Amino acid sequence: SKATVSVLYWEMKPPTPRVTKSLLSDTFGRFHDYLRISLTERCNLRCQYCMPSEGVDLTPNEDLMTTGELLKASRIFRDMGVKKIRLTGGEPLIRKDFDNVIQGLGELDLDKLCITTNGIKLSRKIPIMKEHGVTHVNISLDTLVEAKYQFITRRNGFEKVFKALHQSIDAGLTTKVNCVVMRGQNDDEVVAFANLAKTLPIEVRFIEYMPFNSNSWSSDMLVPWMSIFDSIEQGLDVKLQGIQGQRGDVSKRYSCDDWVGSVGFITTMTSQFCGGCNRMRLLADGQVKVCLFDSNERSILQLLRTNASDIDVMQRISEIVDGKQASLGGHTIETLASHSGENRPMVKIGG
Repeated sequence: SKATVSVLYWEMKPPTPRVTKSLLSDTFGRFHDYLRISLTERCNLRCQYCMPSEGVDLTPNEDLMTTGELLKASRIFRDMGVKKIRLTGGEPLIRKDFDNVIQGLGELDLDKLCITTNGIKLSRKIPIMKEHGVTHVNISLDTLVEAKYQFITRRNGFEKVFKALHQSIDAGLTTKVNCVVMRGQNDDEVVAFANLAKTLPIEVRFIEYMPFNSNSWSSDMLVPWMSIFDSIEQGLDVKLQGIQGQRGDVSKRYSCDDWVGSVGFITTMTSQFCGGCNRMRLLADGQVKVCLFDSNERSILQLLRTNASDIDVMQRISEIVDGKQASLGGHTIETLASHSGENRPMVKIGG
């Protein structure tokens, strides 16, 4: 079968910014109301697609945002029109003052406060996350086989993650599973992953393998989303039905009438969705990154540290957003891999 996406899925509805549209709009008319914040460059796993086995050079602590600086920046982004913040890493839950960060962000009255985590420490953090308004949790999990988990992550912890997945659901958090599909490593598990959505109220998201600095990307390891889609339909003997998306969605979502959950496909390599992008990234060192694949970054850290006015910080952010390229950070699919060495490793971006 061939996957189809309704035209309605890509419909761009006019944004409704909280304060002003112009400051967070780029030259292509895209309004950015979604901010991803990297809390730390550190991680307690060593996933092969994310960082080299020896790890990465870490930014000195004095060059990283403090909690106060992070919260000030978040408030300014909120005042500019950001309605959704997602915390990433590295692994966000290993930041020592995570509790203070989540408490401060919980006071910003955001529409959505989200976290992407590898799940190792999630169980113990769910109560404080719930207390301070976290609404959505994405759990990175690339295999359902414990031995393979150790191979992919170079660490133990599968049972902790799978337990945390169920605890997140039980806590009433909107829960998604992110699975990076790599040929020869876990592409034989896509049916098993999709099967989770039959009985669990989650979205299982299959992510096409993308090239980043030091992740040994190869086109031979890329599994196109249509291939995954067909494997699921054939393996489960189902006809997947499209779900209408919302502005800024990156996942093509599908389900079946008798399923509790859904599956989604993040199709960066074979079917780009840059035209509807509404996201920015604030990295742990205060750099603002407007595209995952754009190595050009500009910092707001010194403005935060020199007590610059909110207006000055807003102006800098607006200038950065205004310079956003039309797609893929100014690259093409054909040149993306060859330029990946100019970018940061994924662990220092936060996805």
